[in-house]
Amino acid sequence: MSKRIFINRWLLASLTLLAAAAALAAAGPGYKVINTFKVGGDGGWDYLTADSAARRLYISRATHVIVLDLDSGKTVGDIADTPGVHGIALVPELGRGFVSNGREGTVSIFDIKTLATGSKVKVGDNPDAILYDPATKRVFTFNGRSQDSTAIDATNGTVLGTIKLDGKPEFAATDGKGEIFVNIEDKSELTVIDPAKLAVKQSWPLAPCKEPSGLAIDAKHRRLFVGCDNKMMAVVNADTGKVLATPAIGDGVDATAFDGETGLAFASCGEGVLTVVREESAEKFSVAENVPTQQGARTMALDTKTHNVYVVTAKFGPPPAPTADNPHPRRTILPDSFVVLVVGK
Repeated sequence: MSKRIFINRWLLASLTLLAAAAALAAAGPGYKVINTFKVGGDGGWDYLTADSAARRLYISRATHVIVLDLDSGKTVGDIADTPGVHGIALVPELGRGFVSNGREGTVSIFDIKTLATGSKVKVGDNPDAILYDPATKRVFTFNGRSQDSTAIDATNGTVLGTIKLDGKPEFAATDGKGEIFVNIEDKSELTVIDPAKLAVKQSWPLAPCKEPSGLAIDAKHRRLFVGCDNKMMAVVNADTGKVLATPAIGDGVDATAFDGETGLAFASCGEGVLTVVREESAEKFSVAENVPTQQGARTMALDTKTHNVYVVTAKFGPPPAPTADNPHPRRTILPDSFVVLVVGK
């Protein structure tokens, strides 16, 4: 074999390997629905929270919280008496959990081991999202109707104060180092809160994002992932408020999540798709894949141990007839059709 032929073949083999590597990098991560937990039961739902260490999944179900085993999907318990429940925040180091009860304007404080409610505290009007800030050891509710945030001492369960906001808050995220971020849905803004001083630091416009809902954070690279009603994910610099990218997502988003180990962000969309966005660098973000789920699957939780994503939904019937009090009724939920979909590889 001549030297020239050998070099040409070596170059061809090298180029083939490079092309294969590029194609593999460009391919999606390969998520799909790998399991379905048939839960059933009545009532709607909102947020769900995964406890990866304890292997539990908390699901809000209108008047109570269902607790499932993350791996088997079996019911392991129930938190009762949570009228209009929206969210669940966990504080494992204190052995406590906190539930926002929208219709009652309260927060239930429960024991993580027994799931028994020890007390309730009064917060703002229609508490929706709820989170624990480890930097201050405080729990914050984000109250939609009173347009404010209530701070609770996680250790003793007392209310510490209220932060007035510029509009209707949706989901929130903490960097764990002294800042909390919250979407203001009706103003299409992102507000930064000082959780120690209980004060608003600043607000940033999110244009072209409209009606932001879900919010997740890459604390290491200081990037925020905002789910927007106009079918985009706004990626925001957490220090400057600059919108860095707006990758397209599915319709009807309600929740977002970020996996720090894989560098993937997720948006669960009610049309029946989970959009996966890849963080290629601190400045570049692109859609890796759109994973078919099921219509109505718009809230989710991320299991940081397995990297699986859990979404919930049900089957729907026609809406009831409109009334003066409810001119735009939601579609009815078919009995015992509620499911948890496990999305993984």
